[in-house]
Amino acid sequence: MKKKIWGGALVALLLTAFAALTGCGSSDEQRYAWPLATASPEDTVTQIFAEKFAGEVYERSGGRMKIQVYANSTLGGDRELLETCMDGDIPFVVQNTAPQVTFLPDLAVFDLPCVFDSLEACREKVDEEHFYGLVSDVYTQGGYHLLGMADQGFRVMSTNKAVNSVSDFKGQKIRTMENSFHLAFWKSLRANPTPMSFSEVYIGLQQNTIDAQENPYEVIVSNRLYEQQDYVVETNHLPHLISLIVNDAFFKNLPEEDQKIMTAAAAAATAYAREASDARIAERIATIEASGTTIITLSDETRDEMRECAAPVYESIRAAVDADIYASYLE
Repeated sequence: MKKKIWGGALVALLLTAFAALTGCGSSDEQRYAWPLATASPEDTVTQIFAEKFAGEVYERSGGRMKIQVYANSTLGGDRELLETCMDGDIPFVVQNTAPQVTFLPDLAVFDLPCVFDSLEACREKVDEEHFYGLVSDVYTQGGYHLLGMADQGFRVMSTNKAVNSVSDFKGQKIRTMENSFHLAFWKSLRANPTPMSFSEVYIGLQQNTIDAQENPYEVIVSNRLYEQQDYVVETNHLPHLISLIVNDAFFKNLPEEDQKIMTAAAAAATAYAREASDARIAERIATIEASGTTIITLSDETRDEMRECAAPVYESIRAAVDADIYASYLE
């Protein structure tokens, strides 16, 4: 409770300190920086995405438009940031799409497991004009404006048991996020999914409370989870997407020229963040292999079987999200 009160007080202080002269198409020069908040640590693709966007906006506006990035939950956790962005208190937020499903249920489409065989195919779908427009509408209806979507690659599994076939998942106690669709997916593989606070994962692996966990390579290495695991299995079951959003009313009240600057800056930042993600994944893989942990790439046949097992999850998500969004994502 104290943390929430402190966070709210800090947001109020920032609103006073970073007030901007941009109302109703005003051409006055911006006096202070707008806050952009994330719940991620500084050394992440999320931070790279946010910083690149802020820098592009500054350069493209000739220094007229300024954005200050606040990382590591300085202004609140994922849920708090979504709420304050919706209210307009914090204009910009960069975060993973997973915590947004509570506010924007149609984003559960990104919880469909094993849809893509490559990251390139996933990015092509996200960028596809029709699909991107449908997702943008979801954000707009929720009070946000979607500026761009980068990623940290796929989520993969780390474990102490070699996995080469679907039968090898059976009985493994794997830590997941507390997401009903994620839990249902691992149950469909006959694993034993267990929601757990992320802060407890390393100790859980060390003490054998859990056998496995799933996260992007970035998280596995930055938190040294591979130290407690013999294998990393490239399940590539879900893309770890990162959205750059802005309060919709705030964005619409900007002059058209400034809206175009932000849109172009977001496109440049998205491309930059994706390139950085690819480079960092390669580095993370090298770190894991150097430690002696083995990386397993699943066969096409095993991935096809995983999709078949997950058929009930597909049906649950199909019933939960907009039909056009579901169909477009799977086209």
